[in-house]
Amino acid sequence: MGRSVRVAKQFITKVKNAVKHQGYARCKDLAEDASISLSTVSNFLNGRPVDYLNFLELCDRLGQDWKIIQDTNTNESEDAFLCEDLVQIENDSEEVGFIYVERPPIEETCYQTLLQPGSLLRIKAPGLRGKTSLMAKILPLLMRKGYRTVCLNLHYAETSLFTNLEKLLQWFCISVGKSLGMPNRLSDYWDEEFSSPKMNCKEYFEKYLLTKSASPLVLCLDEVERIFPYQEVASDFLGLLRAWHEEARIFNIWKKLRLIIVHSTEVYVPLNVNESPFNVGVPIDLPDFNSEQVHHLARQHGLDWDFQLVNQLMTVVGGHPYLVGEAFSSLKVNRHLTLEKLLQFAATEAGIYSNHLRRYWCLIEQYPELAEALKKLVMSTDGVRLPPMLVYKLHSMGLVNLTGNEVTIGCNLYRKYLSDRFGLIP
Repeated sequence: MGRSVRVAKQFITKVKNAVKHQGYARCKDLAEDASISLSTVSNFLNGRPVDYLNFLELCDRLGQDWKIIQDTNTNESEDAFLCEDLVQIENDSEEVGFIYVERPPIEETCYQTLLQPGSLLRIKAPGLRGKTSLMAKILPLLMRKGYRTVCLNLHYAETSLFTNLEKLLQWFCISVGKSLGMPNRLSDYWDEEFSSPKMNCKEYFEKYLLTKSASPLVLCLDEVERIFPYQEVASDFLGLLRAWHEEARIFNIWKKLRLIIVHSTEVYVPLNVNESPFNVGVPIDLPDFNSEQVHHLARQHGLDWDFQLVNQLMTVVGGHPYLVGEAFSSLKVNRHLTLEKLLQFAATEAGIYSNHLRRYWCLIEQYPELAEALKKLVMSTDGVRLPPMLVYKLHSMGLVNLTGNEVTIGCNLYRKYLSDRFGLIP
C-alpha cells in the first residue's frame, strides 16, 4: 500500500560511511536510535527499497539530503535488488549478534520438513511476526548440509508483472538463477511459438536450474500475498507450484526442489482444490510470544526481569515479537529508561514506537474503510464481525487478532494510539 524508495547506487558507499561518521558503531545502534528494524536499515544501506517514511528518517539520522541520494530511476528493473534476506541477515547477525527466540516445535518441524524430498512448507503470520527470522534460523542449517538456498521476495517484482503470466515467470526464472549465481539462459529454453509460459518455466527449472547441481534446492517465496489481488495470474502461478510439488511423487528431478511459501494473510484467491498449494504440504502458523518466550528474550538482551515485569509489558504490547523486541532494545541501550516510563509514552509521538505507529496511521488515512473498521474495534472490548476483505487487510497489516470470525484490536498499544488519533479519548 505504501510508497517505497531506495538509495541510488552511486550513493550507497557514501551512505554506509555516514553510519560511523554520525557516531553509530554498528548498524544495530542506528536501527535502535531510529526505532526501525535492523533488516530495514540493512535494506536502506544496500540500496534496496524501504518505506518512504523510513527512508526520510534514516536520511535525517545520517545527515543525508534525501532529495539527492534517492534513486529517481523508477523504471529500472528490480531484478538487481533480488531479495537475499537470509544472507544479509546472517551477515548482520555476525556483526551485531542475531537474537532469536524459538517457538517449539516450529523450528524442528520446518527443518525436518525441508529435509524431505519434494517437500512444501507453508508459513503464515502477519507482518513483523518473525517469518524472515525463522527462515534466517533454519536455512543456514540446510546450507551447512550442502543444500542450495534461494529466498525470493515478491516485493521486488514490479506490479506490472502480476498482470502478465509470461513476464512474471520469466522474472521468476531469471531471479532464481541470479541468486544461484547461474547465467541467464532463458533464450535456450523459452519456446514462445509452440509452448506455454508454464511449460517453459517448468523446462527451465527441470533442464537447467535443478539439473546443474546434485544438491537439493530450497526455494523460499516470501510476501506471496502480493500476487493474491491478481486472481488470474495468481491462480496460474500458484497452481504451477502445486504441480511441481506433485511432480516430486513421480520424477526424481523434482524431489530436489523444496518449496517454502511465506505469506501474511489467509488466501482469498479462488483456487481449484486440486491446484492449490495451500492445502498440501506442512502448514506453519506463527503465534505471538508467550510469557516464557518474552522472559527468555529479556534475558537475551541482558535484562534481569521477573514475570511481573514481563506481564506489565505484555499488558500493553501482548506477545508481538517486534514490539517486545523494540522495548528490550531500548531498555538495554538506555539504562536510565524504566519500563514504567517507556510504557507511559509508548502510544505517543515521544515514545519508542512513534515511527511504527505513524506508518500505520499514514496507511489508515489513505483507506477510509479501514479507519471506520478500526474505530469499531477500538470502541469495543468484545470481538467484532467485519466484512471478509476488511479482515483480510487489517490482519495482513498486523493490527488485529482473529478468533474464529470475530476480530479484536491487536494490543492495547494500538487501542490507545488509535483512540487518541480518532479523537475518542476525552
